Amino acid sequence: MSSLSVIIPNYNGIDLLKKCLKSLEEQDAKFSVVVVDNGSIDGSVEYIKNNYPKYDLIVNNANLGFSRAVNQGIQSVNSDYIFLLNNDVILEKNCIKNLLNCIEANKDVFAVGSKMLLSRQVIDDVGDDYTLLGFTKKVGNGKSSDHYNNEREIFSACAGAAIYRREVFNEIGYFDENFFAYMEDVDISYRARIYGYKCFYCPHAVVYHVGSATSGSKYNSFKIRLAARNNVY
Repeated sequence: MSSLSVIIPNYNGIDLLKKCLKSLEEQDAKFSVVVVDNGSIDGSVEYIKNNYPKYDLIVNNANLGFSRAVNQGIQSVNSDYIFLLNNDVILEKNCIKNLLNCIEANKDVFAVGSKMLLSRQVIDDVGDDYTLLGFTKKVGNGKSSDHYNNEREIFSACAGAAIYRREVFNEIGYFDENFFAYMEDVDISYRARIYGYKCFYCPHAVVYHVGSATSGSKYNSFKIRLAARNNVY
């Protein structure tokens, strides 16, 4: 039987984390959980220790970024599959089970992305495209949630709620920590594609995503600077 580890990076997200973990506990699947805290001062660490003692907890003294945090989590486990989950995501029931079914059915698939919704009516992301100009584009953003109901190949999966085949990391390397945050998931999917692997989208794995909750808003100086830099990088 395949093993699965859920890796959740967190930075001062205690209110988001409470909802995220509640939805995680309702999943019909077996998995271990690792929370990687990036120097939170809002009581997140204490909340995990007191309410989820069975979870593994990695505590950093500073915000080391998304890439470094998830790499720490991945390297701390030996599971067959890795599910990366942002703290501002709420999972619908059977989300993880459906992702597992999809990736196990396709041996050449590196990652499978979820149907990420902003609300029950509006899509956030159903996979990322990579344009001829070298820029990334979220597919489906702002469109009706009635669309994109078929499984399909995508260029890359959003690491906010995606499952990965662990053995591929050993072949292509881990997330590039120079990105700090944003586009690192496109970069690693790009590398996987060079090695002959694919990424898929699973419409039956539904999540609700606040989006940019940790950085503050959809458009802020921190996100704009990193997104612009990382697109070039």
